[in-house]
Amino acid sequence: MLTLNKTDLMPASFILSGVPGLEDTQLWISFPFCSMYVVAMVGNCGLLYLIRYEDALHKPMYYFLAMLSFTDIVMCSSTVPKALCIFWFHLKDIGFDECLVQMFFIHTFTGMESGVLMLMALDRYVAICYPLRYSTILTNPLITKVGLATFLRGVLLIIPFTFLTKRLPYCRGNILPHTYCDHMSVAKLSCGNVKVNAVYGLMVALLIGGFDILCITASYTMILRAVVSLSSADARQKAFNTCSAHICAIVFSYTPAFFSFFSHRFGEHTIPSSCHIIVANIYLLLPPTMNPIVYGVKTKQIRDCVIRLLSGSKDTKSHSI
Repeated sequence: MLTLNKTDLMPASFILSGVPGLEDTQLWISFPFCSMYVVAMVGNCGLLYLIRYEDALHKPMYYFLAMLSFTDIVMCSSTVPKALCIFWFHLKDIGFDECLVQMFFIHTFTGMESGVLMLMALDRYVAICYPLRYSTILTNPLITKVGLATFLRGVLLIIPFTFLTKRLPYCRGNILPHTYCDHMSVAKLSCGNVKVNAVYGLMVALLIGGFDILCITASYTMILRAVVSLSSADARQKAFNTCSAHICAIVFSYTPAFFSFFSHRFGEHTIPSSCHIIVANIYLLLPPTMNPIVYGVKTKQIRDCVIRLLSGSKDTKSHSI
């Protein structure tokens, strides 16, 4: 009887098919993908440059924004270049180990995106509820520690994905109906038992997303109570304005994430697979594209720095919001 080694059931590469059912229109789909990627790279690199060189932006809020911008750059760069190669040049092959590396970066930095949004919510809570102690509570060493802890949380929780995926036997072909290597999309090509993968994936989603959403909700509940208790209407308006950009970032990040998460589990047979793939890509592209735009429009200090930079002024000081 013929026996197969594990290596015989491990493909050398996968073929990323792109967006199933929309192969004839993938060239047109690529243009908004490319445009959003360019906007995301220019916007987030611009924010990092401003925060690095403008003294007025050397504050906790903007350090967290720099973390968010860096996360967004890595997150969309992990997927969009390969997707554009599929759409434009039909370069669909991706090596098995390369696929695992892409999977690791995507899931690690989507988890970090959620974590940074949670830290930014805590930052707004301290700024509004303890304004006189803001700079003494959120010191640079503390910001460094919580940023590193958020990154390590993602790394430690996502590393098992690669081992759980690599241990599986693959005998259902190597065509992956996606534009990138998603954990469960790869696991579904296996003819082995993927229950551990599914349970662990759900557990990680609850540990990261559930915990972060709980902290964000608690922070904004206390912020709302503090703002409502203010006697001055101007003070309430100013407090709400300081949170508006962050609330927009939360909406842009979690809305497609929730849709993608629940549609995969409860709408797999009712929602077209092309819709799943497009929303999954929007989930990785929309936040990096919109975050620098929203913060550039909503934050006066960033607007002032951009105007001063474009006008050629060398003064790095700016007025407070």
